[in-house]
Amino acid sequence: MHALISRLADAFAMLGGVILAAIVLVTTTNTGAFILDRIVAPLGRDVAGLPGYEDFVKLAISGAALMFFPYCQASRGHVAVDLFVSNAPQRVRWALDRAWLLLTAAVALFLAWWMGQGLLEAKGDAAEAGVLGWPIWPFYIPGIASLVLWALTCLSQMIGDHNYA
Repeated sequence: MHALISRLADAFAMLGGVILAAIVLVTTTNTGAFILDRIVAPLGRDVAGLPGYEDFVKLAISGAALMFFPYCQASRGHVAVDLFVSNAPQRVRWALDRAWLLLTAAVALFLAWWMGQGLLEAKGDAAEAGVLGWPIWPFYIPGIASLVLWALTCLSQMIGDHNYA
């Protein structure tokens, strides 16, 4: 089960990377249009930026940012402070590691629950992006799924026999 969750965390990070690459591509295109507009404006020409650029970036980054958390947890990439526990007995380190994993899983599930509430509210209000007119609620789904996967990653690490030193 731990291997499946780790592979899923990898897939989420890859998808998050693809979304970030799309954001960079759209941003570069939009910036290029603005630069080109300044160059050709004295010639009486006009080059418009991408309509809805801000909407797209705001909606895309909202899910992509959270998609890296499960991978970071799976690779134990989070900051750990071992200054006070590095010389503690192995059982103490094991217990502290499990307690922090449980707390992190609880926080991730708490945030997922609140994002779920936000999704329901955005859907109920029929909230839309200002320029593009896209419904906002579907963009909550990757973030909620990422938070749930983050919690599952923590729980699988609690059950598994992983490094904690």
